[in-house]
Amino acid sequence: MRIRFFPLVLALLVTLAAPGLGLAQQAPKLDAPDVTTLAAPGAADNADAADTSTDQATPPPCGTQPITIARMPWPSAALLAEIHARILKAQFGCTVQVLPSDLAPAVTGMASTGQPAVSPETWLSRVADQWNQAVKDQKLRQVGLSYAESQFEGWYVPDYVAADHPELKSATALKDDWQLFSRGGPKGRFISCPADWACAIINRNLIKAEGLDGLYEIVEPKNRFDLDQTIAAAISRKEPVLFYYWQPNATLAQFSFKPVDLGPFSKDDFTCLGKRACSDPKPSSFAPEPVVIALAQWVFTGAPEVAAYFQRAQMPMAEMNTLLAQLNESGATVESVADRFVAERQEIWQKWVGITPEAATPATAPVAAPPKTRAPRRAPPAIVAPQQSPSIDTLPPKSLVSN
Repeated sequence: MRIRFFPLVLALLVTLAAPGLGLAQQAPKLDAPDVTTLAAPGAADNADAADTSTDQATPPPCGTQPITIARMPWPSAALLAEIHARILKAQFGCTVQVLPSDLAPAVTGMASTGQPAVSPETWLSRVADQWNQAVKDQKLRQVGLSYAESQFEGWYVPDYVAADHPELKSATALKDDWQLFSRGGPKGRFISCPADWACAIINRNLIKAEGLDGLYEIVEPKNRFDLDQTIAAAISRKEPVLFYYWQPNATLAQFSFKPVDLGPFSKDDFTCLGKRACSDPKPSSFAPEPVVIALAQWVFTGAPEVAAYFQRAQMPMAEMNTLLAQLNESGATVESVADRFVAERQEIWQKWVGITPEAATPATAPVAAPPKTRAPRRAPPAIVAPQQSPSIDTLPPKSLVSN
């Protein structure tokens, strides 16, 4: 059994050693803004979005200028930018430009010049001040969520542990099965994140809140490399392991982990969990993170079909984890993985385009050609009022901090 899993560990260590290709994508390293000023779009936004029928002439699907998409420097955002660019070109015939950018410059540019037109993975809590002002000035909008799920952090066990111990679906069950994770020691082991990350504080308090502090020792790796190495070593030996992790990233797809149910999210309880001096910690799941697709204001009136497309374009989290795993394959690039997604995963992106099931192309068919020859599709629905941006009442503190 050890020999069987040695190639897995070797492959992991080689991948982690390669620059820029760690199994767990690095979270964007940005200063944490003061999120207490995060505002919601005004009523004028909603009225404007709900009614574009008063225009005498229907605007072209892509507007009259190129659709520029911000490509952020971390892998998941880069993949989303390239995937959307390919679909907009093939299905709508848009002229699309993918522009290297980052969160703050993208939001600032959208607010000042309307360029880029699209920011497909916008972490609102990282650019709260710029976002609030731009929304207030009605220069940009949140059109939808980047991912179908909003839970990005949690506790996990390997799939083989979950299969052998189906009772391990909640944190409560960890009390009875602590010996499973003890490796013969007096306490079970919980693999947390590095001590200088904010999630380490949350995990310490959460262990207490769940009544596990007398049953588990907390292991805090020195850095992300040590975290991944510790998990991979346990997996290679088929050992039961309980650990903290986040997504989207390749690790959760490559090794097939199952989440532990930490119960419902409580804003007040989670706020306390994030404090070093939390006198009475109570259980809560990790806070949902607002990660949205942002569009410049002109897209809603100048390119309504594109706006409607992005309202539907939520990527399943598990699918992004798989794409990031593909990105770690030898010779893979962001562009090649995006091409593969568009060619093989029509059942996902055709819903974004609005193609009906009866008009959908077969799974083996190539990407549809530009508008003159593309598969017929239902006329896009009217643009609905965009989702409101999180306010101080709904936005929890950011818990994952990159080292």
